[in-house]
Amino acid sequence: MPLSRRSFIRAAAGGTLALVAAGGVYVVTRRPHTALEPWTIDAAMPSDIRLDVFRHAILAPNPHNRQPWQIRLIGGDEAAICCDLGRRLPETDPVDRQIVIGFGCFLELARIAAAERGYRLETAVFPKGNPEPRLDKRPIAHLRFVRDPQTPKDPLFAAILRRRSVKQPFDASRPVGEIEQERLRAAGQPEVLIHTSADSALVADLRDLTWKAWEVEVQTRRTYMESVELMRIGSAEIEANPDGIALSGPFIEALGAAGLISREQLADPASLAFQSGIDQYRQMLNGVASYAWVTTGGNSRTQQIRAGEAYVRLNLTATQLGLALHPVSQALQEFAEMRQISDAVNARLAIPSAERLQMLARIGYGPILSPAPRWPLAAKLESA
Repeated sequence: MPLSRRSFIRAAAGGTLALVAAGGVYVVTRRPHTALEPWTIDAAMPSDIRLDVFRHAILAPNPHNRQPWQIRLIGGDEAAICCDLGRRLPETDPVDRQIVIGFGCFLELARIAAAERGYRLETAVFPKGNPEPRLDKRPIAHLRFVRDPQTPKDPLFAAILRRRSVKQPFDASRPVGEIEQERLRAAGQPEVLIHTSADSALVADLRDLTWKAWEVEVQTRRTYMESVELMRIGSAEIEANPDGIALSGPFIEALGAAGLISREQLADPASLAFQSGIDQYRQMLNGVASYAWVTTGGNSRTQQIRAGEAYVRLNLTATQLGLALHPVSQALQEFAEMRQISDAVNARLAIPSAERLQMLARIGYGPILSPAPRWPLAAKLESA
């Protein structure tokens, strides 16, 4: 007889007890350790300022946590930032727009960290030309570190290690107040605007549209499998590959040990693992009372970088305000099956045709979570 979802949970709980009885407490309760070490930055300064700056920059938010940056140190005060082309998302991000936004986040954290140490970061984006229609081996940016004691420190630096993308339901009864919204909008720039809203009618419509967008991505086999293949199930997989979509915690460990969760099961729409994932994601998307979004005047590669800079400043500002943030940008993806939902979101937000909606995020009051896994800086450094 097939298991119901309720008996699935009971079986998982039973598996947990059996593992404890068998002396498997470590398997059930352990959490990734090495994969989270990059978030613990000691006070000791590296002799090379670039290493200090980049150990902060690698903590930037980025799509599917692919961490596509390749860092090449040049001479004593320069660096080239390139994309690891094997870490792009060709199905859900076919023109690499989201990946470029992630590089914008990286570069802004680098700038903030450099300023904290008294350095001005001279940045040339796409110094060898704009890669179209997709990224190539040409650098995303060339950086030069200039010692300048007059460089003002950025108060957002203190939030870098506490920044999270919170993939949990927020308090749907508690919208973000107007004073906090003003602070969030101020994190934008004249050419990159941050918008916010707690209007109940708009929130209800966006709730519905973001859920439909998630359904489209999951029901389109090639786009969903791109995510499934990047899932890291349990601490052992996360430690081995600290990128992608991490599924961790005692409950996941118990399910894995009991044989109740695997990539094959998550890929099967008829499986309980798949159906339970849908339930959890729907609860998450419904748990929201406010939204934020980022727009640019166009959609050039440079404007995509600027959108990333603004988005990470939005994320850091939210952190300082005690708010949780979670991107829900599936509806903005450029694959064909998403076009109808994308058009509906743009229409609902009244985005002018000449502008580009670059990011959409839930924002509100949510739980404090552990950070996402990261590769160590050494794994991202290349010799010149």
